[in-house]
Amino acid sequence: MKQSANGLLSRDSTKTVLASLISILIGLVVGSVIILLVGLADPDLSLSSAWEGIRLVFGGLLSTGRDAAGALTFGFNPTNVGNMLFRATPLILTGLSVAVAFKTGLFNIGAPGQYLMGTAASLMLALGIPSETVPTGLIWCIAFLGGILAGAIWGCIPGLVKALLNINEVLACIMTNWIAANLVTWMFDGSDFRNLVENTKSGYIYKTSYNGVETAKLGLDKLFPNSQVNGGIVIAIVMAILVYILMTKTTLGYELKACGSNRHAARYAGIRDKRNIVLSMAIAGGLSGAAAALYYLSGNTEFFWSTYQTLPAIGFNGIPVALLAASNPIGVVFTGCFMSMLDIVGLQLTNLTAYNEYITDVIIATIVYLSAFSLVIRMLLSGRKKHKTAVSVETASAAGPVPAEAAPPAEAGGPETDGTEEKGGEAT
Repeated sequence: MKQSANGLLSRDSTKTVLASLISILIGLVVGSVIILLVGLADPDLSLSSAWEGIRLVFGGLLSTGRDAAGALTFGFNPTNVGNMLFRATPLILTGLSVAVAFKTGLFNIGAPGQYLMGTAASLMLALGIPSETVPTGLIWCIAFLGGILAGAIWGCIPGLVKALLNINEVLACIMTNWIAANLVTWMFDGSDFRNLVENTKSGYIYKTSYNGVETAKLGLDKLFPNSQVNGGIVIAIVMAILVYILMTKTTLGYELKACGSNRHAARYAGIRDKRNIVLSMAIAGGLSGAAAALYYLSGNTEFFWSTYQTLPAIGFNGIPVALLAASNPIGVVFTGCFMSMLDIVGLQLTNLTAYNEYITDVIIATIVYLSAFSLVIRMLLSGRKKHKTAVSVETASAAGPVPAEAAPPAEAGGPETDGTEEKGGEAT
């Protein structure tokens, strides 16, 4: 039993999960310390208010408000959970977008631009096709697929310049982000899709419910009443499973990861590296486009068309989601929900205490910073295990000679193997 537990702890996947959990825990503790310091420094606040803020940081999703006496109450809050799932949907898909690129050795910082192109395509199709003559369900499908296609095409651009001209994909993605922002602004600026019915919202595009096009609820509105949740979260989870199957169970996924590990070795092995680089960025762009399509085809969100002022944060937020999940498609589902939960926590802090939601931004920033050092955390965990192994060997040696069959195996990376066999296996 003890050996199986030690074997589980020695696995790389276990160390990755532990590193992510440690990053999350440290981020939550840092947020709590900030709340405590603000509570002590501000004369209008007190330790009791700081304690309330800390409780909301760890359990804000389950907060149900305040009772008659003014005390915080906690319990299952279906509205908060439903809104968390709705906000998690685009985060999961943009996280998958970044994760797919990471797996193939690319850094897709172009998710915001791909997201914007998916937004424009899905909204124009959903609002432009007359629902009087075409069934709304068919319009929804066309708009959803159009958003995916637009994102994929936009993702191909940095993939092409990387494959053909060897231009760094980060630089190409930054350029395509701002081109997309201004292009989408120009397209909507002269369109008939601006909300002219409500005079105060002329800078916004009509919600797709204006045309009768909405994502099906699939009964989730009954499970989570008074929330924005719909079937988009189910589609996002299904797409995460499909990406996992693609990357781990198919020849294409192996080729994509091989190109990411060593492009030149993959080419020597007969893998078409240029095609796979472009294909990887197209898949990543399609996932970002799907994120935008599901978000705006929900029928309860509206798009501010003056996008030249800023890039959508949802595209950049996919980066910490992928980092925290170590680019595992299934892990992205959970980290996307966690990041969405922090958004809900921020709203609860603003509504129920004297603190504001920007504290959760500090928590997210801390988690992201630590996620970037997740390899260091895994090395520390591995070092601790090696130290324990060394101590046990010394103890056994002091007790008497160690039988050959009981001797511990040489560690990968030790003086006998120097880790070459393991590294060679990964490169292959």
